[in-house]
Amino acid sequence: EILIMIHQKCYLFNKAKLLFILMLGVALFVGCQEDSKAKLHFISGRTMGTSFSIKIVKDNRPNEQYNKLEPEINALLVEVNRQMSTYLPESEISMFNIQNDTGWFDVSRDFANVMNASLEICQQTEGALDITVGPLVNLWGFGPENRPTIIPSDAEIAERQNLIGYNKISVRLDPPAVKKSQSGMYCDLSSTAKGFGVDKVAEYLESENFSNYFVEIGGEARAKGNNERGQIWRVGVTSPERVDNIQKVVWLQNKAIATSGDYFNYYEMDGKRYSHTIDPQTGKPVTHKLASVTVVSDNCMTADGFATAIDVMGPERGFQFAAERKLPVFMIVREGEIFVEKMTPEFSEMLKTKK
Repeated sequence: EILIMIHQKCYLFNKAKLLFILMLGVALFVGCQEDSKAKLHFISGRTMGTSFSIKIVKDNRPNEQYNKLEPEINALLVEVNRQMSTYLPESEISMFNIQNDTGWFDVSRDFANVMNASLEICQQTEGALDITVGPLVNLWGFGPENRPTIIPSDAEIAERQNLIGYNKISVRLDPPAVKKSQSGMYCDLSSTAKGFGVDKVAEYLESENFSNYFVEIGGEARAKGNNERGQIWRVGVTSPERVDNIQKVVWLQNKAIATSGDYFNYYEMDGKRYSHTIDPQTGKPVTHKLASVTVVSDNCMTADGFATAIDVMGPERGFQFAAERKLPVFMIVREGEIFVEKMTPEFSEMLKTKK
């Protein structure tokens, strides 16, 4: 049995997400490749500043039904990007961000739903996730603004913090619209938009009556049913010590998974390391020892949002948050020169060998 590991290093909207996607039965040998092609329909490409990969176990439907999937999925992902990318000046979120008006701003239904779900996670995590933290992210050089040549001053941080506060954003689902209570606020859905993209593709495949598939965008993934061998899909969390090593392999069936960490998305200045993960409370990059956190949930948008929030919380507070809510969570924590693992019982259960 030969495994192919697909390593995705993602910086969607400046967020590092790290997962290995392991596919059983996809081998380097021509004969095995042909066998795999007969059983799987592959779709891959670029979206949201990263790559995506989709595996669908074939059934008895004609080839033309598979051929229509790629353009349909690409169109879905283009639309998600058009709605939620802060790197596109004419996206819905960019247009909302430049609005100084504090009245209702009309948006698409999907945008309103993602904003609403994101605000719910902000509330549940008591602001560890804050979709208005963008001005601070940009100040520290992890957004569209250039990386600073000197560390931001306390005065600069305080000035940006005046624009922070998820409770200053409101959503109306019908008709869909959003508004801010303060001019100059800047929203960033990087913590949930990619997960939503995964869910959007999965829901499309559901609508086409596919029951065995694996959808991955930049390391965020969602799986249903079994792979082409009739086995549960497997996902591996990458090691912080070597990008080509697997730390843990998870059996993923009818669930979604997301990982947040600072393995690669950081910079060093004057001998100090600055993580891309910004704590909205302090206005500064986190300084705790949590190297990465992996979250499993029913949908990828929720897993994505919780992974970001727990990454901000750190290993102690984040683990307590996960344990209280019985979330399947896996942490890799720096302890001096080594890394140690922490996991909730719900995650431990997912490591057991499945048929």
